Amino acid sequence: MTLNSSKTKTYIWLGLLFQTLLFFPEHLQAQNEVQLDRIVAVVDGEIVLFSEVNALVYNIIQQQNQRPTDTLVRQLFNDALQELINQKVLYSHAARDTTIKMTDDRVNQELERRMRGLIDQVGGEDRFEIEYGKSILQAKNDFRENVRQQLMANEFQEKKLNPIKISPREVEAWFKRIPQDSLPRLPESVRLSHIVRLPDIPASARDEARRIATALRDSILTGRSKLENLARRYTDDPGSRNTGGRGRAKLSQLVPEFGAVASSMAPGGISQVFESQFGMHVMRVNSLQGDMLDYSHILIKINDRNANPANAIAFLKTLRDSINTRRVTFEAIAKRHSQDPQSSSFGGAVINFQTGSRDLALESLNPRWRVTLSKLEPSQLSEPLETELLDGRKAWHIVWLQKRTEAHTVNLKDDYQIIEQQALNDKKAQVMREWLDRLREGVYVKINEVSP
Repeated sequence: MTLNSSKTKTYIWLGLLFQTLLFFPEHLQAQNEVQLDRIVAVVDGEIVLFSEVNALVYNIIQQQNQRPTDTLVRQLFNDALQELINQKVLYSHAARDTTIKMTDDRVNQELERRMRGLIDQVGGEDRFEIEYGKSILQAKNDFRENVRQQLMANEFQEKKLNPIKISPREVEAWFKRIPQDSLPRLPESVRLSHIVRLPDIPASARDEARRIATALRDSILTGRSKLENLARRYTDDPGSRNTGGRGRAKLSQLVPEFGAVASSMAPGGISQVFESQFGMHVMRVNSLQGDMLDYSHILIKINDRNANPANAIAFLKTLRDSINTRRVTFEAIAKRHSQDPQSSSFGGAVINFQTGSRDLALESLNPRWRVTLSKLEPSQLSEPLETELLDGRKAWHIVWLQKRTEAHTVNLKDDYQIIEQQALNDKKAQVMREWLDRLREGVYVKINEVSP
């Protein structure tokens, strides 16, 4: 929700800039090379190139899905140029700040994170090297200094902005300045938690998945097929199908069974078939550097069509009785007994992971959830019901509706936390604008006449 877009413009631009990767594909570079690259600004000995500004404009247009009219491009070009200059100004001051230390490990971690995002976005390392016209190693070498400067500028900025707080009186005053007829209307929302149990899978279904995975492994070991080709044809992991089963992750981010097998293997070897909560796997470790694993795998899911839910339902009824008689809290039981990895560590709380919000728009939930919630009053627990987890597995759960908020126009009573965050962002943006004006006075800045 944006209550006042004009006042938060600078802050949003800064956020986009830090999210926008200063890497751009070869086809865009080629467009820039049609007209020779030019220096559009110099900041304390650092240059800003025409192509850098164009790349940022291109990313903004792509992200916002806007039609690039001449007027829009000119406006975005000027805004992008100013933000790139601001970044150079921030870096210049950060480099003089002896309290800011940037280690190679931190730069490398951030570089790895950004590279992984780009590689996943284009569909794998091979595709990346085609799109960007350079090897992964060359790309890392080219962009390491940019990442280091961005991190230092970011830390210098956070050092200034993080201590800023806002009082309830300031929040109220900020809110009252917004014209009442421009306040947005929020949809009906709910706050809920659940406890999940999985049905019993027949041994025959588990055996069948293992048999398929074993046959694929044998085909790899005898040289009849490559793991990558089999992954593209047979894996049940949609996230890695297009990359031939390849993925990268920290060991600590993997499910325990996957991480344990990976950490016990030598690079290049093919694992035995092993089972995780997702199904049967065959894996090859490509490399393991520190905690960062590069792997390729094939997943064969266990068919749960004939699963028996009787034990899961009976167990959930027992848990429900314990909660209703207040012998133990819902959160404690969810942490101990729920089999939903997405919510169990949060005491069963269902969270919008994109926004971090506990309040979920009712219209965004699937029909099965909406039907369940339509029968519950706040603080009530549902009976055990069938559901489907985010990874597609069938399961049973009990749902606790904690809060229901009807559709309404945003107001201080119901939406204080949202308004407080917006007001704080606006306050920081104002501080940032004034601070940058002062910082620019202490740095040599020369802008050349250019047009996009």
